[in-house]
Amino acid sequence: MNKLFIASLLLLPITSTAGGTENPMRAGLWEITTTSNLLNFASQIPPDQMDNLNALAKEYGFEMPSIQNGAAKTSTCITPEMASHKVVPDSFQTPAGCNVKSVTRNGSSYHAEYVCDNPQIKGNGIADGTFTSMESFTGRTVFNGTVQGTPINETADISGKWLDASCGDTKPVQQ
Repeated sequence: MNKLFIASLLLLPITSTAGGTENPMRAGLWEITTTSNLLNFASQIPPDQMDNLNALAKEYGFEMPSIQNGAAKTSTCITPEMASHKVVPDSFQTPAGCNVKSVTRNGSSYHAEYVCDNPQIKGNGIADGTFTSMESFTGRTVFNGTVQGTPINETADISGKWLDASCGDTKPVQQ
């Protein structure tokens, strides 16, 4: 279960800055909420195992998100330059080793296909979503593959909302 759980967490950055609207998304601090069946198990993980998961997440270059009631919340900083692009930011090229293979847009909707190919995670997925305004979006990701040799088929629902023009201490997504 821990392998599947950490895979769910490692794939969060893939969806955390989905962009690509006809109108640019608003620059600044965004809160991204991801819900999935695997995240429902977070409360059942003993503290020592959660410490191990935190350490593993840091090895992949990110902090564990706040997880409550099956939802993980992360903060993401979008720079004005990133917001003005009409393509999905390069954050799909995450520490999890995933890369975008294709991106399509239709008005305020986006569709991206990505592939993960490294010793820990192998597989592919899609991310679909819609910007309801420059300050909010909803979407869904699907990933099929293996994590450390264990098969995984995970779906996650994503929502994002703009919080503030200033990112404060939150650093921009690496591009």
